[in-house]
Amino acid sequence: MSSSTPVPPLLSRIAGPADVKALTPEQLPRLAQEIRDELINVTAKNGGHVGPNLGVVELTIALHRVFHTPEDQIVFDVAHQGYVHKLLTGRQGEFFRQLRKTGGASGFLCRPESPHDAFGAGHAGTALSAALGMATARDLRGSQEHVIAVCGDAAFTCGVTLEALNNVVSSTKRLIVILNDNEWSIAKNVGAIANYLNRISTSPTYNKLHHDVEAFFKSFPTGVEMNKIYHKWKRETKDFFMESSLFEKFGLRYLGPVDGHNIEALCKNLEFARDCEVPVLIHVLTKKGKGLDAAMNSPEKFHGASPFDPETGESLQSGSGTLPNYQDVFGAALTRFAKKDPKVLGITGAMPAGTGLSLLAREVPGQFFDVGIAEEHAVLFAAGLATKGFRPVCAIYSTFLQRAYDMVIHDVALQNLPVTFCLDRAGLSPNDGPTHHGLFDISYLRCVPNATVMQPKDEDELVDMLHTSLTLPGPGFIRYPRGAGPGAKVKAEPVSLPLGQAELLREGSNIMIWALGPMVQEAQKIAGRLADEEGLSVGVVNARFIKPLDRTLLLSQATVVPLIVTMEDHVLAGGFGSAVLEALQDADCATPVERIGWPDKFVEHGSSVDILRAAYGLSTDDITRRIRDRYKRLGKAEVEAEA
Repeated sequence: MSSSTPVPPLLSRIAGPADVKALTPEQLPRLAQEIRDELINVTAKNGGHVGPNLGVVELTIALHRVFHTPEDQIVFDVAHQGYVHKLLTGRQGEFFRQLRKTGGASGFLCRPESPHDAFGAGHAGTALSAALGMATARDLRGSQEHVIAVCGDAAFTCGVTLEALNNVVSSTKRLIVILNDNEWSIAKNVGAIANYLNRISTSPTYNKLHHDVEAFFKSFPTGVEMNKIYHKWKRETKDFFMESSLFEKFGLRYLGPVDGHNIEALCKNLEFARDCEVPVLIHVLTKKGKGLDAAMNSPEKFHGASPFDPETGESLQSGSGTLPNYQDVFGAALTRFAKKDPKVLGITGAMPAGTGLSLLAREVPGQFFDVGIAEEHAVLFAAGLATKGFRPVCAIYSTFLQRAYDMVIHDVALQNLPVTFCLDRAGLSPNDGPTHHGLFDISYLRCVPNATVMQPKDEDELVDMLHTSLTLPGPGFIRYPRGAGPGAKVKAEPVSLPLGQAELLREGSNIMIWALGPMVQEAQKIAGRLADEEGLSVGVVNARFIKPLDRTLLLSQATVVPLIVTMEDHVLAGGFGSAVLEALQDADCATPVERIGWPDKFVEHGSSVDILRAAYGLSTDDITRRIRDRYKRLGKAEVEAEA
């Protein structure tokens, strides 16, 4: 081959794990670099979880060198670091380059997408329990495949991970756990477990002993007796130099720390773990964002980034321009309220930037608490604070609050404690898909006694609702969507909203539309179109309160208009429209209701909210047509009845 002939990329030759195994050890660093280049190029255009994937390139290569998927199962915690796994299991090319876009690869592992995706996920802390179930099933049916759980260090702040850890040795004798320790979850890890892992990975005594002796023994080939003696020596003598690891107290053999960017060292430890007849935990040290300076310098920003300039790391402006996101409006308002009242506190579960609480952390740090990825604890912690006269505000994404549902009912609502919950990402999180779409919170909150549930139509009303909730005698819930609002200016001083009172925005004699949140703007647009095109008198109500519902206004309208329409960015089952139907039925009112919302299914990921709405008949044109057709059918039925 001529020296001027370009060398074809190694990555283009990887159709599956067998091709990874076929490469020589000398080719692996080049493959790792090509993967990093592809990750940066794709996420710079599409956004995505940049840092977590750049940190696990060598680890994922080593896993596919040692194990045989899909026969062996690799379970990734959260699965947002599965991009490298996708590239090595037949999903490279245009499908991967449409990552998080309509028709492209999911941003998480997804069982329908590939047989190599052993378990789907999108929330932290699930891998160890799932892998333990899979390993136990293997034992029960007598097969021999390996099960590997790849868990970030932050997963060990999740209660469910510790529950699984407590059950490992009583459930199986063969399980491999990879502790991917990059010292970051989304925000910097907090708590005793994070400090413990840091002590293990930075202990000078342990690491000097470990590396010096390891270098001597591992100079012998794998399988040679001296190499086996090393592992026996390591297992039996390290307690002499430092206290036995937490994991060994749970019955897992502890290996590490291992350099997570040294493929040879990773493979040797994985091979040893593969051949063990006891559960093993390998502690791997990685650098989140490795290969992209901007991601290494700003790991929180690049955990889940919007499109960015790969040269500078600067975010590219989206269509919202300079409008602030709802989360930032919330964060600024809470900081302002906290400065005025020392009893106002902010609580997040490892998401200070994502929830808007970074400002509170900077300006009023004594009133800010990051509890790590531990939503159950966050809610119970808030309940305890509330019993002592404080006004805690839990900022938790809509889908993440699902994890603490028992605490919401049993510990907050049952005792009618004044905890405010601010549910960001209520509605679609389009690129992330079904694990992050906040389409269920109305249903799971509407049935809870003592709960006040609200949704603002704009930024100013969000601040009013936060102000109102901080005066309630019991729990308040405020849901709002991802991204920017319509751009309403926030008043200098908030006002308290009359509890359970909706806002009439437009009178109507033919149809009344009751809308929530971002659907209020849609309703006003549709009302105007129906007036202009059909000559209909269509009114619009900003419902504001889901619970308590403004039954007085609803019933007064239902007695005079032929059709009530409800519009919500939520599933129809048990949602806001259901609340309106129940209210009318309770009052023996038979006025027809047309409910607009999401169907009874999990909505896939897509390039934008508009694309997904159009796919489910929820575009402005579709909704306008549905309302018009329903009204015409009612008129026809009335004429036929009179005839």
